[in-house]
Amino acid sequence: MIPEAREVHLSRKDRKVLEACCRSPVTLQRDLKRARIVLLAADGRSTRSIAKEVGVQPRIVSLWRHRYADHGLEGLQDKPRPGKQPIYTKTTDKRILKLLDKPPPQGFARWTGPLLAEALGDVDVQYVWRFLRSHKIDLVARKSWCESNDPNFTAKAADVVGLYVAPPAKAIVLCVDEKPSIQALERAQGYLKLPNGRALTGQSHDYKRHGTTTLFAALEVATGKIIATHSKRRRRVEFLDFMNSVTATFPNRKLHVILDNLNTHKKNEDWLKAHPNVQFHFTPTSASWLNQVEVWFSILQGQSLSGTSFTSLKQLQEHIDAYVNAYNDRAEPFVWTKKKVRQRRFKGRPITQL
Repeated sequence: MIPEAREVHLSRKDRKVLEACCRSPVTLQRDLKRARIVLLAADGRSTRSIAKEVGVQPRIVSLWRHRYADHGLEGLQDKPRPGKQPIYTKTTDKRILKLLDKPPPQGFARWTGPLLAEALGDVDVQYVWRFLRSHKIDLVARKSWCESNDPNFTAKAADVVGLYVAPPAKAIVLCVDEKPSIQALERAQGYLKLPNGRALTGQSHDYKRHGTTTLFAALEVATGKIIATHSKRRRRVEFLDFMNSVTATFPNRKLHVILDNLNTHKKNEDWLKAHPNVQFHFTPTSASWLNQVEVWFSILQGQSLSGTSFTSLKQLQEHIDAYVNAYNDRAEPFVWTKKKVRQRRFKGRPITQL
């Protein structure tokens, strides 16, 4: 049953506002219909005739007639709706963050979504996951770091980086290191056909060992080319033999060699006296990442060694040599870049900027 129609009396100001609302191309349809209902009602039209012209139910016309008659233009606005109260609030978020600061339950290595929900008791695990995603908290990923306690870190690092960005004139800068114990593993490889018709390529978990080799490598910073030799062991004598081959490759040239702090790289004063054109530069303690040859070792592992199979140690060595030759054909120097470091103090020690 439709309530009794209310008389609508419009002031000049309200009429102008409603007529402007009807003419505006950006007026929402709901606001346009409400404005037309009030204007037609002010002209003395009946509720049913207004409903037919505007295209709404008569009860809708009666609603807005009463709302305007009681509250004016403000009555044509939607009333605030309380909606459903949220189950979880900011207090819940703080509880999750506080729990993450505590160690996980005994016997577990880290927190998981179900463990957090179980510890909280009254929070659904799906909300825990949504909260973690929204705050970009990854419970599985782990970052590692290595803090150098070298008292001469700044001087050593500046020396090495200086050789990269401003190498001495008429001199060769080399990054030298070794990759020990590269295994010649033989694995069954090929395609595996699944019952559903799909075919997967890969290798078996079983393997045979055919020995190991140690790869000595020197990266020429200016060109990116690699000098590499194989050795059975990683002693001082093998290191100096490799350095003899490196100096023979660059006769009568001044060589600046960047090395890490391995014992075999140090206490070679007699050899350095016999080779006055060679100067060793050592990376700071626990900062061998400053040595660019470490980047090349990573490339070697990813592009040449991962997922391969070798039936003998000789095959492994020939495989690495072939990769070195192919790499040198397209070698380019690494571009040394430095980004601004934003980091808090770690263990009460200041972060030293170069």
